[in-house]
Amino acid sequence: MHRKLRGCNSRIPRLQSVLGVSWGSWRAKLDGVTASPTVRRRRIARELRQLRERAGMTLDVAARQLDMSKSNLSRIENAQIGIKPRDVRAALALYQVTGADAEALIEIARGAQQRGWWQNYSDVLPEWFEFYVGLEAEAATLRTYEAEAVPGLLQTEAYAREIYRITAGEEGVERKVAARLRRQEVLHRESPVQLSVVLNEAVLRRAVGGPAVMADQLSHMARLVRLPNVTIHILPFGAGGHPAMSTSYVILGFADAADASVVYLDNLTMGLALEDLAQVHRYSLLHEELCRMALTPTASLARLEDGFS
Repeated sequence: MHRKLRGCNSRIPRLQSVLGVSWGSWRAKLDGVTASPTVRRRRIARELRQLRERAGMTLDVAARQLDMSKSNLSRIENAQIGIKPRDVRAALALYQVTGADAEALIEIARGAQQRGWWQNYSDVLPEWFEFYVGLEAEAATLRTYEAEAVPGLLQTEAYAREIYRITAGEEGVERKVAARLRRQEVLHRESPVQLSVVLNEAVLRRAVGGPAVMADQLSHMARLVRLPNVTIHILPFGAGGHPAMSTSYVILGFADAADASVVYLDNLTMGLALEDLAQVHRYSLLHEELCRMALTPTASLARLEDGFS
């Protein structure tokens, strides 16, 4: 399934429905683990789809019973659009889910209606990228490979400004930079995201914004890598060809096993979220291979401290 829009040896969380865990313990996590409305929308979508299938109902039958179109129900189940709590209650009644189980799902639906901070930047963030930021805000792990530019979470203000000017022009550049810097809070929150980055050596060699901006950017990364939750591997030119030569990627993992990992790919005009377990596993193996081919974290730090040359 795909949607348009921790370390190298991390294992992929097992796809597990919340229906298979203790409701009492899971409900206690609602305000701590799954706070992002984007993540909650994914959760409620997956649960409604699984409940419908468990009830033995087709999309056509369920949509007629719920007085909505088949296409709308399909979009709800694929998290392309949200669903109001009252409609969740009607769906749960149809699927014969009651009591504490029903109330827990309705609580998720209420949370999915909240606004994420990134929605305040909808004038400069395209909708397909807002979806990614919503996932990133709640991710427990991020594993990424970048071939050309420093990842947004590691960028300095000056570097980010130059990237936006080069790729998108001057319009809205300060608002875009502000949103990018706000995203970086995930590195410093109480339970920070575990970030594993593999950088092509070209990222270090390309003087975005000139030598001074680039030198400051490298110094910034050298400081960040000292955080216990940040790991950077430099993939040197001397490593030769590698299996990610055709793509950069981000693999997002979540603290709750009920929230399946996602691989995110994007370009200038669209994003693609891969949610199929086999696809996520393939990218995870790819990341492990890149880490093996790259310099060790210690050697990579030394390369960053050498500065731009």
